[in-house]
Amino acid sequence: MYGYSVLRMSEQPNITVPGEKLTDLAQVIRSKNAGPLHVTLDVMFPDRPSYERARQSPALAAEAIARLYKVEPAFVSVIPYSAAHAIKVTIDRPIVAGTPGDADVYGAQQHLLLLGIVL
Repeated sequence: MYGYSVLRMSEQPNITVPGEKLTDLAQVIRSKNAGPLHVTLDVMFPDRPSYERARQSPALAAEAIARLYKVEPAFVSVIPYSAAHAIKVTIDRPIVAGTPGDADVYGAQQHLLLLGIVL
């Protein structure tokens, strides 16, 4: 399956680092397919200051996302979109959506790891 498959609740990392959580700033954190070969993670913010804080954080850089999802950095694109106060992250899927071994055909459960990010 994926290196970034959904974790069971008992497997979620226990984050004890003090700081501002992504979930405290973002209004929307979601994932979905971006065609059969990619998953996209959307993070949307209510205002420009929240968006800028997250956009400038190393925790949302391609290298950090790659480590989090256990993929090569070359498979991760981080696309900030200032006009919408949003950040889009696209990750190449290791297998085509819907093929045997794909446990999340819609890519709708892949945002879970973002919920633990501390900026």
